[in-house]
Amino acid sequence: MKQQLVIISGAGISAESGLQTFRDHDGLWEGHAVEEVATYEAWKKNPTLVLDFYNQRRAAALNAKPNAAHYGLAYLEQFYQVKIITQNVDDLHERAGSSSVLHLHGSLFEKRSEQNEQLISPVFEAMKIGALASDGAAFRPHIVWFGEAVPLIGDAIEIVKQADVVIVIGTSLVVYPAAGLLEYVKREAALFVVDKKIPSSAFIHNAKCFEMPATKGIEQLLHELVVQPGFIQ
Repeated sequence: MKQQLVIISGAGISAESGLQTFRDHDGLWEGHAVEEVATYEAWKKNPTLVLDFYNQRRAAALNAKPNAAHYGLAYLEQFYQVKIITQNVDDLHERAGSSSVLHLHGSLFEKRSEQNEQLISPVFEAMKIGALASDGAAFRPHIVWFGEAVPLIGDAIEIVKQADVVIVIGTSLVVYPAAGLLEYVKREAALFVVDKKIPSSAFIHNAKCFEMPATKGIEQLLHELVVQPGFIQ
């Protein structure tokens, strides 16, 4: 039976495919603060601005391509039972071939009723003001905004608890509740961390750390986990 390998990924892996992050731009996205475009209060105050923000992000994600790190993580499915827990709202893991991806913070390619978070529909085009879900409420992006509860955190915790190997990649794990996932890693599990800046919490778990971008770190991970030098060209 294959070992359970769990990947916790963040914005750093998508940034190498050209997708901007708030953190890399001092908390701003093209001049917009988080509070202006990524909170429920912002949605109620200026839904047009919020929709435009996510329409731009969706278009950017559609034009982006998976990078070597995405493909390397998908390749691990040949050797392990792999599950990905991602803080990212793009679909680059799926497009690279990963078959089990849990999106903690929602997806750019889904919209949901403002009143019923279970009423979800796919969306690939630009969202427009006034579009209504089947319950008569307005559609909003299916994104977990700052200040909102993370509905799938319980599922993520259970996944982490079962892991024999955990990889943290492209995230400094400073945003909760995702940052708390390391608390549930089994003592005997192997933990690897790949990021341009290694979080201090990693050392508590005696992690093997690679302080480098995800596309560089994937080579190191493959050597460690499957001994397949030269897979990523």
